[in-house]
Amino acid sequence: MGTLAQTKYSVLDLAPVIEGGTPADSFRNTVDLAQHVERLGFHRYWMAEHHNMPFIASSATSVALSHVAHHTSTIRVGSGGVMLPNHAPLMVAEQYGTLETLFPGRIDLGLGRAPGTDQITAQALRRGLDGGAQDFPQQLEELRGYFEGKNRVRAIPGEGLHIPIWLLGSSGFSAQLAGQLGLPFSFASHFSPNNTHGALDLYRRSFQPSNVLEEPYVMTGINVVAAETDEEAERLATSQQQQFLNLVRNTNHLLQPPVDSMEGIWTAGEKAALQQQLGASMIGSRETVKAKLEKFLAETEADELMIISQIYDHQARLRSYEIVADIMNERY
Repeated sequence: MGTLAQTKYSVLDLAPVIEGGTPADSFRNTVDLAQHVERLGFHRYWMAEHHNMPFIASSATSVALSHVAHHTSTIRVGSGGVMLPNHAPLMVAEQYGTLETLFPGRIDLGLGRAPGTDQITAQALRRGLDGGAQDFPQQLEELRGYFEGKNRVRAIPGEGLHIPIWLLGSSGFSAQLAGQLGLPFSFASHFSPNNTHGALDLYRRSFQPSNVLEEPYVMTGINVVAAETDEEAERLATSQQQQFLNLVRNTNHLLQPPVDSMEGIWTAGEKAALQQQLGASMIGSRETVKAKLEKFLAETEADELMIISQIYDHQARLRSYEIVADIMNERY
């Protein structure tokens, strides 16, 4: 098991659209954050595919990633993830083959099997075509075939390129598949904390060495809100809590400013539900977050931590990642 200083740290950016802001503002903040964390020594910068969600701007994920890669120079850039059932595998191979051609040695391709949206939008994305999450293993095989030059149709660019493929998951299905195929696995502890240990155990038990990996490699996504004091961090974290509450209520508000207290905003039942879903969040000062990171790392033995910080104020978000960098570089 590695120490905090030996662990790789990465970033998942949901390109939040804040109350009073626009998607254009979100992308300016994305570039600023990517450059900031690159200077701080973070390993990779991923963006996620979501659709029909006004508070997330990264729906055209490959386009947004190209923008990030163009404005950075060393940090790895990738999808966290592409929701493969929404796309023809050939187009994914071409898009990420293009990115790898433009930015060689820097592109990751993380793949999920959920639609990343509601069912009506999923139908709009697929245009009535058959197929879905249940066909994910076949879609994955087809996609890998384009990179390996094994399919009758050729992906140009894409064929012959070595783009790391990750499987993403919040339950056991992708964990087992990643293990069987010998691929790296990224688990969504940031919204499915109760499934973390079971999924990681299943991945490691299922793992078969491959030409990609000789040993299992685990990355876990975690929510981190760090500030100068525990009280300020708790206040900043209410923006994320309000966002998850909006998902529970099926409302589409933009990312809201923090509030002094969530009492009176959520019901007792909603509070309990959110505490289950956000239970692994690490909120607090440098010392508090460090202790929580150490405990989480000891419990999961993760090889890499992917930090998600849904913070309304951009400067406070930058500062949160600075505090994490201080922890990972043992500057405390």
